[in-house]
Amino acid sequence: MSITIEPSHPEFVAEIAGIDLAQPLGAADRDAIEAAIDRYAVVVFRGQTLDDRQQIAFAGHFGPIHASAQKARHRGIKHRLESDQIADISNLDGDGKVLDLNSRRRLDWLANRLWHTDASFRAVPGALSMLYAHIVPAEGGDTEFADLRAAYEALPETKKAELEGLVAEHSIWHSRGQLGVTKYTPEEIASLPPVPQRVVRTHPGSRRKTLYLAAHASHILGMPVADGRLLLLDLIEHATRPRFVHAHTWKQGDLVIWDNRCTMHRARPFDTTQVRDLRRVTTRDIASTLEQAA
Repeated sequence: MSITIEPSHPEFVAEIAGIDLAQPLGAADRDAIEAAIDRYAVVVFRGQTLDDRQQIAFAGHFGPIHASAQKARHRGIKHRLESDQIADISNLDGDGKVLDLNSRRRLDWLANRLWHTDASFRAVPGALSMLYAHIVPAEGGDTEFADLRAAYEALPETKKAELEGLVAEHSIWHSRGQLGVTKYTPEEIASLPPVPQRVVRTHPGSRRKTLYLAAHASHILGMPVADGRLLLLDLIEHATRPRFVHAHTWKQGDLVIWDNRCTMHRARPFDTTQVRDLRRVTTRDIASTLEQAA
């Protein structure tokens, strides 16, 4: 095994060095990286040089890859990246130009600034996300991560009991609607229907219980919508206290992996006249959270 692992935060996040991810991944390094993800939930690799094909190949060592939902919800426009296995997390249009202020895709993309976990709006949600930085702005554009295992463990026992068995409905259209972004076609909306997910689940790698929250979570099933939304807002507020949060400042060549099953994240503002070109591959979880251990 060639890698070294250095924690970046008392509870979660670590930096992994001593490996070139563009090269074939050996079994020992793969297993060590997976163990680090299970322990720290967010891991950072600096100074990588990856093309899309190499990023996809690396991600494939950790599970089947989710096809990006971008083309499903942005039909009839030119997309910059060819592969459906990689999501365009940039402020660029199909021709590589900075998106216009009123661009439909830019407005949709702004929801990345809400606390969320990738693909929770799908019946089989996201497991690991792997985001690689091609070009970053001079300042701003950090990504913040929240540790949902530590947040759950810090709840009072009475609150844990209250949350037991609760199921939330998740929808990508709910997160966009919070920002007043609602101009989607009936076909686009039908392509991504709402799905149920547990509010509390057991993280499979560490066996620790964790909250499962996101801006995509609309309401709690079986509860008045207003009450459910207030509960979700309270939980997100709790989970994003400074003690549970780490901010990553991007450098060109960074690859960051995070575990969507036990974290939330959000993008922070930057000067959107500058290019920010990041690309993400997300692996699939094994099943709906309802089919996994609570």
